[in-house]
Amino acid sequence: MQAWQCDNPTGVDSLVWRDLPDPQPAADEVVVAIAAASLNFPDILMVQNKYQIKPPTPFVPGAEFAGTITQVGSEVTHLQVGQTVACLAGTGAFATHTAAKAAMCLPLPPGFPMADAAAFIMAYATSHHALIDRGQVKAGDTVLILGAAGGVGSSAIQIAKAKGAYVIAAASSDAKCQFCTELGADATINYTQHTPKDGLRDAIKAACAGNNSTAPNIVYDPIGGDYAEPAFRSIAWRGRYLVVGFASGPIPALPLNLALLKGASIVGVFWGEFAKREPTANADMMAELLQWAQAGTIKPPVAQSLPMTDLMQAFDIMSQRGVMGKLVLTNPVQ
Repeated sequence: MQAWQCDNPTGVDSLVWRDLPDPQPAADEVVVAIAAASLNFPDILMVQNKYQIKPPTPFVPGAEFAGTITQVGSEVTHLQVGQTVACLAGTGAFATHTAAKAAMCLPLPPGFPMADAAAFIMAYATSHHALIDRGQVKAGDTVLILGAAGGVGSSAIQIAKAKGAYVIAAASSDAKCQFCTELGADATINYTQHTPKDGLRDAIKAACAGNNSTAPNIVYDPIGGDYAEPAFRSIAWRGRYLVVGFASGPIPALPLNLALLKGASIVGVFWGEFAKREPTANADMMAELLQWAQAGTIKPPVAQSLPMTDLMQAFDIMSQRGVMGKLVLTNPVQ
């Protein structure tokens, strides 16, 4: 097999494409020939040693992939050789093959596109868990989504709309706002036209007027940084502020008196831990997402597909924050 290996997480330049021994499955694992893998922002943070999860070195980065099972471990009974799966393994995706826990593999219906499957699990599971489980979104709610043109943001638009919410998508350019509109957003905000302290709250209030409201019931925040506080100050009474991630870098320090004054909840969203602690609820959630995907209710917007060997180019595209939707890396058909 071949893989991008990180010997020392000092940045993307530390990655080397090299030959490695073929993986062998542990008793509870399967080996997958990877057809496609998607790039997520935590993948960049991990090779920079800035992510909260720090795998031992050397490691192969890449959390999310889809492909065909080539071997099964002795204790695996629900999967078989030749079956196509999508998997969120944490690491190992930027390769031709990998061994992964069978419990983290999602069997795919026949004919399910590999690029879609590779871009499916992390973003849509995160947004489903955030909006439906943690945020208790319901029809008629006003939902503000920050970083709405990215992988998780674009999935949040589709899921919120599937539940009948009014969606305000905030993104960093007019082109990204147009992309969000095409995904179903009811209103958009180009937040680069406002400083965090000047104009953003007025823009949020104006966008809420389209749903006959003055404030969002739910704020979905995967970026953190300077826009978190004005977004939280804009939230409705009994609102839910969903802390999804910190793609902008800085972790905001929200004044907790705002939660008191708004009767609002600051709600942590950690889908990976939810999946480990509540596997039955997670399996039900994934089954619903797969049904929605087959029905066309949700579809991963794959922005660009590159060969697996072009990972450096993919990292560069994502680090410049030019991605709308998901970046996917593919291996030649085996």
